[in-house]
Amino acid sequence: MAADAMSKIGNKDLYRFINDWAGVRYRFGGLDKGGVDCSGFAYLLQKEIYGHVLPRRSRDQATVVNQRSESNLREGDLIFFSFGGGEIDHVGVYLNNGFFVHASTTRGVIVDDLNLPAYRKVFTGGGSVKNITR
Repeated sequence: MAADAMSKIGNKDLYRFINDWAGVRYRFGGLDKGGVDCSGFAYLLQKEIYGHVLPRRSRDQATVVNQRSESNLREGDLIFFSFGGGEIDHVGVYLNNGFFVHASTTRGVIVDDLNLPAYRKVFTGGGSVKNITR
């Protein structure tokens, strides 16, 4: 349950960031509360919470992570998806117990369950952001 995942977040700044952005609508190329896309949300979260400056596109963000097995994902790790069947085209931020936060094209910024079939079949992996700083 998403509320349970939120209650288990260890980093309180991360918790506040997600609460602050929850429900912001999806807008391709967006980088503010008027609308944000998945890679923009991951970009803003990583910069504000962890001090990482990521590339802007999800497929490029995937090149700056140290891959981890799914069972070893940790809070704040980036996770990637390929809805189009080829290149990575979606990114989220792992929370805990199979839950992640992302900017959904239909529901905006939301906490979702990685174990839902719609995500299982397109999940490509994830990991921690390499040591890149502002």
